Amino acid sequence: MGIISLEKADHLFWLGRYTERVFTTLDSFFKYYDKMLDVDDQAYKNFCESIAIPSDIYTDKEDFIRRYLFDSTDYNSIYSNMLRAFDNGVILRDELSSTTLSYLQMALDCMEQKGSTGAVIYDLQPVLDDIFAFWGCLDDKVEDEECRNLIKCGKYLERLDLYMRMDYPYKYIEKEFSKFQNRLHKVKIGYSLGELDRLAGIISLGESWRDKYYEALNALWNIF
Repeated sequence: MGIISLEKADHLFWLGRYTERVFTTLDSFFKYYDKMLDVDDQAYKNFCESIAIPSDIYTDKEDFIRRYLFDSTDYNSIYSNMLRAFDNGVILRDELSSTTLSYLQMALDCMEQKGSTGAVIYDLQPVLDDIFAFWGCLDDKVEDEECRNLIKCGKYLERLDLYMRMDYPYKYIEKEFSKFQNRLHKVKIGYSLGELDRLAGIISLGESWRDKYYEALNALWNIF
């Protein structure tokens, strides 16, 4: 494909971030959903707090479920993030191929069609499946390695950010950081080696990295 413009590189990077944001936050939402319905109707506030969403923008669990999943006017909603992922993908149709892009289209269509049925987990599981298929098709159909690396760099940065916020077990954070580093070293974009080294030092502390949680997040944000 040759040299990738800064504009295209930005779209590739954010395609990876938004797609991963939908996948991980929807998967985490499913884990909270039953708890909200059967155990603690305020559990959504803990979920919001973990990913830096002001919980007071939702009036109750029903309002949260409806708006966080499907509200196009809620910048934080899964639907809004899915739409941003698709919009970046459309710009990159020539790089991705129509087949690869079609899986983002199917995920978006699913959210638009299932917004009012009420069977949330059953109806939205195909969104996760479509994103899995998108990633698989990305490896199979996108020949340009730089494109794949830029998308996956955004994907693993977003996953690492969310895993850290959601207090995932250390082994997962360590694994995703290794993936992120691997992709980052392969892309031709500028980044702060000092901040990357600072984050690597914190994560190498093992479970005690959590004592430097905010420092770790700051380092992650400042890599680019």
